[in-house]
Amino acid sequence: MRIVQHAAMVLVAACAVAWVAAGPPNVYRVRAMLRHGWVWWQPVALDSKRLSPAMRLALHGSAAAKPGAVVWVSRAPGFETAELPVLVGAQDVDRIMLARIDPQKYTFEVRTSPGGDKTLATWMAQTNAALIVNGSYFGHDGTPATPLRSFGKLQGPQRYDGQAGAFVSSDAATGIHDLTHEPWTAALAQARDGLVSFPMLVAPGRRDGVARPSRWLANRSFVGEDSHNRVLVGTTRDAFFTLDALSRFLLAAPLDLTAALNLDGGPVACQGIALGTFRRHVYGKWEFQANETGGHLLTWLYGSRFAMPVVLAVFPR
Repeated sequence: MRIVQHAAMVLVAACAVAWVAAGPPNVYRVRAMLRHGWVWWQPVALDSKRLSPAMRLALHGSAAAKPGAVVWVSRAPGFETAELPVLVGAQDVDRIMLARIDPQKYTFEVRTSPGGDKTLATWMAQTNAALIVNGSYFGHDGTPATPLRSFGKLQGPQRYDGQAGAFVSSDAATGIHDLTHEPWTAALAQARDGLVSFPMLVAPGRRDGVARPSRWLANRSFVGEDSHNRVLVGTTRDAFFTLDALSRFLLAAPLDLTAALNLDGGPVACQGIALGTFRRHVYGKWEFQANETGGHLLTWLYGSRFAMPVVLAVFPR
C-alpha cells in the first residue's frame, strides 16, 4: 500500500512540475489540482459500472424522461426551493434542484476567481450569499471564456461570436437576453453584472429547444426566467442529461419557463443555498463523452471537489 501511495505522489508531483514548466496558462490547473484534486479522461465502456445507473440508462434506455410533480417551498419572501424528479417510467433517475427567486427582493452578482482556490464551500463561506451556482465557461488559465460583467467591469474575450444567450442584471431589470436578436455587447452594456453562455435550452418565443443531438452526459446547471419575471436556477444531482435531452425536458416541465440558458457542466456544476435554517449543497461529479462503442469519463485520481472560477451569486436586497 505504501508503495502504491508513494508512486501516486510521485506521479502527481511529476505532472505538477510538467504543468508549471508549460508556462503561466497552466497555473490555474496546477493550483486547482494541488488544492482540490486531479481529474483525467479515462476510457470506459458504455455499460461500465464506473458510470452512474442514470448515465447507463441514458445511454441504453429507449424511453424518454418525463418530469414529475414540483412542490415549491418558501424559504424567505421572494425565495422558493423545489426538487423536480426526472422519471423514466416509474423510476426516479435524476433530480433537478431548483430555486425560484424574485429579482425585486434579491440581487444577482457575477464573481470570478481564476486562481483555482475556491470551491462551492469556499464561495459560500466567503460571500455569505443566499445562493451560489456555477457560471459560464472558463479557459485552462481559469479566466472567463465568454464575455461577462462583474461589478460593472467587463471580463473575458473582447471579441466573441455570441449567438446564444446572456443573463443580465441591473438596477432596471434582471433576466435573459436572446442573442439571436441583439449583440452580446448591447446585452451587457448597461448591466451591473451579467454573463454570456450557451446554448439556450429554452429560447424566448420558441419551442424547438436544442436540436443538435449529443451523447455528452454531465451534471448540468442552468439559469432561467418564467412568465412572472422570476429567476429560476437549476442543478442536476446526476448526469442523466445531454444538452438536447435537458432542453426537451425543460420544455415539458411544469416550470412556466419563458427562457433558460445553459451554464457550464460537469464537476463544476455545483449549487449551494444558505437562507435562514435551510441548507443545500449540490456538488457536480460526472462528465462523459460517449461514442458508439464507449467513451471517456472524467475521473478523479484523488479529491472530489472542483474549483469554480466563475459563479453567479444571489444576495437579499
